[in-house]
Amino acid sequence: MGIDSHSSVFGPVPPRADGKINLIGLSRQDLAAAVADLGEKPFRAKQLWGWIYGRGVTDFQAMTNIAKPLRVGLAERFAIERPETSRHVTSVDGTRKWLLKLRDGQEIEAVHIPEEDRGALCVSSQVGCTLTCSFCHTGTQRLVRNLEPAEILGQVMLCRDALGEWGTPHEARRFTNIVMMGMGEPLYNYDAVAKALTIVMDAEGIAISKRRITLSTSGVVPMMRRCGEELGVNLAVSLHAVRDDLRDVLVPLNRKYPIAELLDACRSYPGINNARRITFEYVMLKGVNDSVADAKELVRLLRGIPAKVNLIPWNPWPGAGYETSTKAQIDRFAQVLMDAHLASPVRATRGQDIMAACGQLKSDSVRQRKFRTPAPPAISATG
Repeated sequence: MGIDSHSSVFGPVPPRADGKINLIGLSRQDLAAAVADLGEKPFRAKQLWGWIYGRGVTDFQAMTNIAKPLRVGLAERFAIERPETSRHVTSVDGTRKWLLKLRDGQEIEAVHIPEEDRGALCVSSQVGCTLTCSFCHTGTQRLVRNLEPAEILGQVMLCRDALGEWGTPHEARRFTNIVMMGMGEPLYNYDAVAKALTIVMDAEGIAISKRRITLSTSGVVPMMRRCGEELGVNLAVSLHAVRDDLRDVLVPLNRKYPIAELLDACRSYPGINNARRITFEYVMLKGVNDSVADAKELVRLLRGIPAKVNLIPWNPWPGAGYETSTKAQIDRFAQVLMDAHLASPVRATRGQDIMAACGQLKSDSVRQRKFRTPAPPAISATG
């Protein structure tokens, strides 16, 4: 049948044991091809789309505007499959983390971070990560494979299941935003991420606007323009250093796409303006990247880019060799940025007690190792 499939980095995800095809992750065109194979007209695909993505239905028998014989036929050939929840934990601050088991037994994590009037879901794009950023717990887990569109969408749909928000008016929802900031580098799995987010943004389905979706990258420069042109989502860039020698250590991808090249790609990112700024993420590491001189250089580097800077107090994890910058030093750093009219909010640490904070995600399918504590980079701080 004419349905697209996406292969992972190291081969395709195995099919369901019962041979059924999961309808989650299929585009409108894919869904039309599926119903055409059953001899049905295209409007049936629109009905299915509404039930699956508009109402979150997982049982074909609940699709009451579809004739019973067709419901039986659909159930014989297809499934509406979410990832399996291995564990669900809630932080003292209301942050919720799901450990999700995929069909091949691999595991990923997704995190919902509630605010007073909204809530963001942090979504993973890969099992593990290929980037090995030295301050990030996820980076200590080797890349296993890319996620399929269904597995990316499954995180979104499972969160809406858990919050009971299918059919809830936008203004009443606690899940309003998506941040592609979970496990993995989204731009190294662009095709699957793009397919999933296109479905998420569809106004007749999950209906989360592109203005409420932020994709975070460590700087996969060749894919950034394509992302802006095709998806138009907000861009966040994991910068974390103002000098190439230091960023080479903190974010090794910098050796391939150094700071000057990365910032040129940011300047040309489609659609950026003073109303739609690029967010630069900057983790605060004591004595490593947090000097006043670093702050002044950051101001210089970002000149001419509509930007804001998220200052992120580093979140500890077992075996890491860093310390979090002091509050006083973070405040000094932020003041330099604010004096230069750069918005520089300090990100509140959320979900740290359940290892759900920024940089702490790591699937439990990987056994905790006894890491030798590495020393911070042997690069002198300036200023």
